[in-house]
Amino acid sequence: MVSALGMTAVLGGCGLTGGSDEVTLRLVAADYGDSAANSSEKYWNSLVEEYEKDHPDVTVEVSVYSWTDVDRKVKELVDAGEAPDLAQIGAYADYAKADKLYSASELLSITTQADFLPQLAAAGAVNGAQYGLPFASSTRLLFYNKSLFAEAGFEAPQTWQELVAAAEALKANGVKFPYALPLGPEEAQAETMQWLLSGRGGYTDPNTGTYVLDSDENVETFDWLKSELVGEDLVGPVAPKSLNRADAFEAFTDGDVGMLNGHPTLMKAAAAKGVKFGMVPMPGIEGPSRISMGVADWMMAFKQNGHAEEIGDFLDFVYDDENVLAFSREYDLLPVTSPVWDTMSVAKEDADLKPFLDALPTSELYPVGRTSWAAVNAAIKQKIGRAVSYGGDPATVLRELQATAATEESAE
Repeated sequence: MVSALGMTAVLGGCGLTGGSDEVTLRLVAADYGDSAANSSEKYWNSLVEEYEKDHPDVTVEVSVYSWTDVDRKVKELVDAGEAPDLAQIGAYADYAKADKLYSASELLSITTQADFLPQLAAAGAVNGAQYGLPFASSTRLLFYNKSLFAEAGFEAPQTWQELVAAAEALKANGVKFPYALPLGPEEAQAETMQWLLSGRGGYTDPNTGTYVLDSDENVETFDWLKSELVGEDLVGPVAPKSLNRADAFEAFTDGDVGMLNGHPTLMKAAAAKGVKFGMVPMPGIEGPSRISMGVADWMMAFKQNGHAEEIGDFLDFVYDDENVLAFSREYDLLPVTSPVWDTMSVAKEDADLKPFLDALPTSELYPVGRTSWAAVNAAIKQKIGRAVSYGGDPATVLRELQATAATEESAE
């Protein structure tokens, strides 16, 4: 599995370690690093060492796995009746539905709970109770190659029509991918949601939370994508259904892409290759989209071993402002708490992240609080590319996805 943010060990025992007042907490976490120098294992070791200095009766054992393995590892432990005390992974809803998790109110101080950004806290809730604690977040913006745009004589687009005009000029100049549209199975759900939001639609109804995948707005958005971008050969030589995000990002850093949707980690990769780029909100029908797509990864606490008091105390430490700030800066991610968002929004050293920070408070997240989302997400990855393919019909594909959502909802 891949982190919701799009980023690409041996477990110890649990329970009492010695006397009756000594507790060992086991945490399974995902790795956000791209080398040994900045591995999450290094981050957690430093954090735990600091915590244990002031809590001699608590030992925290952390096992870090790649995003390819971490969700599966946690599932295997839970299925074997050996749930860790804490898991920092990509999804929480199935465990919450199975009544395996502590709620936030059973663990955290009032201050810690209140500090979570409201839309992230809401995304962590199931039936009104918060079980998923946001751990890392990100938003998406439109990246554009400044050099290619200057050669084409265009500024960053603000509307769909301006995006098409820029793409036509880029194509005329021989740009390989005027607009890269990755609707391949790696992360099609992200590209899809960003376009739906820009077309005044989305995956769910904002008032009821029910799936509306085949809404008129969504159909109109994909009709436009198929006819105006794909049909006019403005998306490059790889069919959108076969183009994955990682390949699109690599093409951007190679200077072969005029525009694409991206997250903060693309900044470092593009800068390392010498690509001059800009970032703007996703263009919309009549102006910049007012809502960006937000994503989050989650911390959760399992009830199996008890230790609610110790878990809560450790999490209060994890979510201390200083620690949230350090983690966000280490991995070019956005903070999940309001005080740190305030700090980073005005700090000079975080200026590169400001466009993403500005988009976070009004962003919309996947419907991760629904256990149906896993199946719906998988169906979108598998099918949405057909909606813009030759011979494909957006309305038909979106109806199929809505039927999948309805089936999964009834099962839930």
